[in-house]
Amino acid sequence: MAHHALPQAAKVRLEANVSRRSAPPVQPRLGRPVRGAATGAVSGVVLLLPDGEPESARGPSTVSHAAALPLARSLARAGRAEGLVTHVVRYRGRGWNGPDARLAADARWAADEAVRRYGDVPVCLAGHGMGGRAALHAAGHGAVNSVLALAPWLPEDDVAAQPEPVKQLAGRRVLIVHGTNDARTDPELSYRLAERAKKTNRDTCRFEVHTDGHGLRQYQDEVLALAADFVLGSLFTHAYARPVADALAAPPPLGLRMPLAAGFGRRR
Repeated sequence: MAHHALPQAAKVRLEANVSRRSAPPVQPRLGRPVRGAATGAVSGVVLLLPDGEPESARGPSTVSHAAALPLARSLARAGRAEGLVTHVVRYRGRGWNGPDARLAADARWAADEAVRRYGDVPVCLAGHGMGGRAALHAAGHGAVNSVLALAPWLPEDDVAAQPEPVKQLAGRRVLIVHGTNDARTDPELSYRLAERAKKTNRDTCRFEVHTDGHGLRQYQDEVLALAADFVLGSLFTHAYARPVADALAAPPPLGLRMPLAAGFGRRR
């Protein structure tokens, strides 16, 4: 019987499928420090954890990675004199994927990698959306001393499911920032989590950005200034700005519903 050659297009598809099956699994990556980071001795590290999706088998999102860069650059500039470096973590994929909690696992890997590269220096996990959830989950890593969760994506309350963990936040400084008009993840969910976390860890505070949405773009300058103030105060010896110090010291609900004032961080 004669054997007919596969059409070229079918051959290309077959080779591509074989290549995908034989390719090694994607690994998380730290990559190079974000431009503007310190060039001398490293004294502290911020790991930026981009947003993701609740369920997905797709690869990491380049859009979410790009969205994390402004904060990474802002923090790198603010902490350059202190020896701060920032990295935007590249996940294996964009999905949290239920009990796999893949983004939290990648965050813990990134903390391990930061220790391998820089030694015994304090690490801040800073995440947005699903990255904020990953930062909160991975806070128990021994190198982590602080967590910054911006508009963290959190699951709806479900009596049949375990609540989001908070014990791993003990001994860490924790700042949650959420826009009151966030249509993607209910800001009340982050308030309830902060309320539970405060019972475990007094060094927890939460700021509300009135009328802002999930991306926190309306008051981006204020959010960046708040993030820098918190990171420099947590990783180094900087005194917190008065609103941050007050929020950390205040009992619930005051310290967990602190309004982010317009103009925060501007020089007078």
